[in-house]
Amino acid sequence: MTQTAPPADATLTSAGVADRLAAAVRPFIGGDLPVRLQAWDGSVAGPAGAPLVVLRSPDALRRLLWHPGELGAAQAYVTGELDVPEQDGWDLGSALTHAFAVGAERGLSGVRLSPRAMVDAVRTAAGLGALGRPPAAPASQARIRGRLHSLARDRSSISHHYDLSNEFYSLILEPQMAYSCGYHATPDTPLEEAQRAKLDLVCTKLGLERGMRMLDVGCGWGSLSLHAAEHFGAQVTGVTIAAEQKKFIDARIAERGLGDRVEIRLQDYRDLITDDWAERDHFDAVGSLEMGEHVGATNYPTYVEVLRRAVKPGGRVLVQQMSRQGAGGGKHPGGGPFIESFIAPDMTMRPVGETVDLIESGGLEVRDVHAMREHYVHTVNGWIDNFEANLPRLTELVGEEVVRVWRLYLVGGALAFRDGRMGVDQILSVRPGAAHTLPAVRTW
Repeated sequence: MTQTAPPADATLTSAGVADRLAAAVRPFIGGDLPVRLQAWDGSVAGPAGAPLVVLRSPDALRRLLWHPGELGAAQAYVTGELDVPEQDGWDLGSALTHAFAVGAERGLSGVRLSPRAMVDAVRTAAGLGALGRPPAAPASQARIRGRLHSLARDRSSISHHYDLSNEFYSLILEPQMAYSCGYHATPDTPLEEAQRAKLDLVCTKLGLERGMRMLDVGCGWGSLSLHAAEHFGAQVTGVTIAAEQKKFIDARIAERGLGDRVEIRLQDYRDLITDDWAERDHFDAVGSLEMGEHVGATNYPTYVEVLRRAVKPGGRVLVQQMSRQGAGGGKHPGGGPFIESFIAPDMTMRPVGETVDLIESGGLEVRDVHAMREHYVHTVNGWIDNFEANLPRLTELVGEEVVRVWRLYLVGGALAFRDGRMGVDQILSVRPGAAHTLPAVRTW
């Protein structure tokens, strides 16, 4: 994607849009502009050497007026009305890091605006042609309808994110198509090696041996299901509600001759929990990698009950799941307005301790919690490298706007894990009722 920086000789225009905006936003940002701002009239304001922010249209301001903060800025960015070009050593990630640092230093979450500041801001917006009806939501923004976490709505939410195309994801992930946190021996561990290490770790924690039956809940593109069958000899049943994923896994099962060891069902996890469920108490082990975030707060006990009922007494259950600080996940348990609107509608995260409580309240005994937050920074950075290397083909597949959505998603995600706003953990449990086989001394 070509990003255009302003001419090197661009000069500040005193009567220009940029200066007027700098004055209008001063009360909102607690001082002078922390960025170099270029407006659609070519005017520039803000300190030299700071990250460059380009406003290409008054619509960017209009979005921010209607949706102040993260959502409005994200809408403007993905449509290209706002851009953060690479320049003078700055890129999107370092620019966002700079903005977060300035916000924390200035305590912007506690800024209270005077009526005069609000009036001045509206007057400036009117003078710049930024008042009016809200611009239409970007085409890439999710449009999800129906009762929260109904079967139909969940299928729609999952389809929005996962059915872009299998080729799209294959260009960002690695050959195993593992769309979850890897296990990096060092920051430089190649992505494919880190994902293979993660899959080995999960199968080892589950105690898989040849002939054991494993259930993979929310199996994605089958990385765990195929690995458990191919390298540990397990008999695997996987469930997913993403039709494109099932097609992909079925093709790999055929290619690898694993049809007698892996079965993938297009099925909602809730459809498993029936009074006459033939596979109740059937599986030796159950794995679920970064699926629990999608079931919602209300349905989480049902999700745990499915895991508990599926596994035999004494059997092991491993949940790998993202977390978020603050009771119940804080103000934005879905990850924030951008992720909730463009990436994963209806997702719910919470502190890992609350998830442990829910798992134990559901009748499983938690034995290990393995924090892996730093590993996700390395994993996402690997995805970013693949994303940038395959940018022309990705743009052909999904268009410029969706590419911008994914750049913001990946860069923002790496920062969230780096800075501790999000975490990820492997939670290993056993079902009471029979002796478990967990070693007294762990080797992981």
